[in-house]
Amino acid sequence: MKIPVSKPLISNKATKYVNEALSEKSLSGLFGKFIPKFEEEFADYCGTKHSITCSSGTAALHLPLAASGLKKGDEVLVSTLTNMATFFAVIYTGAKPVPVDIDTDTLNISFEDLKRKVTKRTKAILLVHLFGHPADLNPILEFARSNNLDVIEDCAEAHGAEYHGKKVGGFGKAGCFSLFANKIITAGEGGVITTNDDDLNLTIRNLKSLAFGEKDKFQHKDIGYNYRFSNIQAAVACEQLENISHLVKKRIEIAEFYNKEFESLSDFISLPIQRPHSKNVYWMYHMVLKPNEKLFNKRNEICKELSKKGIETRQGFVPFNLQRIFIDKKMTKPNDCPNANAISGSSFYIPTGPDISEKELKYVASNFLEIIDKLIN
Repeated sequence: MKIPVSKPLISNKATKYVNEALSEKSLSGLFGKFIPKFEEEFADYCGTKHSITCSSGTAALHLPLAASGLKKGDEVLVSTLTNMATFFAVIYTGAKPVPVDIDTDTLNISFEDLKRKVTKRTKAILLVHLFGHPADLNPILEFARSNNLDVIEDCAEAHGAEYHGKKVGGFGKAGCFSLFANKIITAGEGGVITTNDDDLNLTIRNLKSLAFGEKDKFQHKDIGYNYRFSNIQAAVACEQLENISHLVKKRIEIAEFYNKEFESLSDFISLPIQRPHSKNVYWMYHMVLKPNEKLFNKRNEICKELSKKGIETRQGFVPFNLQRIFIDKKMTKPNDCPNANAISGSSFYIPTGPDISEKELKYVASNFLEIIDKLIN
């Protein structure tokens, strides 16, 4: 049996939509009915005024930062524990990303460390809703308002996640989503930006498509980017969005199953949580080995044993402050974020894709429990 970490669940309607786009010869990111259809429906789903498609989740992060006019010397506070695309997007603008440590329960950005790292050069906060659990937004938003800072939400792993009953993506100046193949909804590749800011919406739309002129197309209004999302991709995304309630429900059910199966391991492993104010959509079922002599530093061994059983795993992210390329460039120091450091070598996730069957789930759980039992007994 081979069980991948995640594989997209796509219905026949996606094929129908793609064939419609092909028959109409609407292939690019400039024409076709599926791009506006998806943008309108995704904005409605997230409860925002606008959504703008683009070529990737990384582009979705870069565009609102670029539209904000960040420049060399400016600083952006960023949760250190994330896919490095979050940091790359800041670096593309010329601004300096400043890593902020994490809370140890949700692994999201630490408000206390964030307050410590604000300087006169800080212009924005880029927070991550990691693995589908919303960051604790209210104190951060209040702090940002009082310090005149923009807040950008990295929602790449959090489609449908909620904070106090409201979906993420509409709290800050912009929300940035990924449509990569393993995300909660997918188009294979792609990204989406949500915003309630009319001016930002127009600026991003301009920048993502080479900033063409309005009267004279080839008199460009700005230094733009070719970050367009094709109508073919939008056709797939429309099918996914129609099915998003089921896709989110499936991941929650998977997490609930694993939580029940693994509850006896609470002394040894930190399982995903859900704070009372939040709806966690469990993009991936991510675990952290606790610092005890039985399992600590055994992550690679556990993953290797699961691989022998045909069960794919992924190691957790390496924090920005432990990335050698940035340490060598003097952009960070290894000890900048001790909480993230403490878990960086002991976290991993197991199959959580929406296509996984009940039989496969039981197979993953039983083999995982067997491997852990051998290590702790």
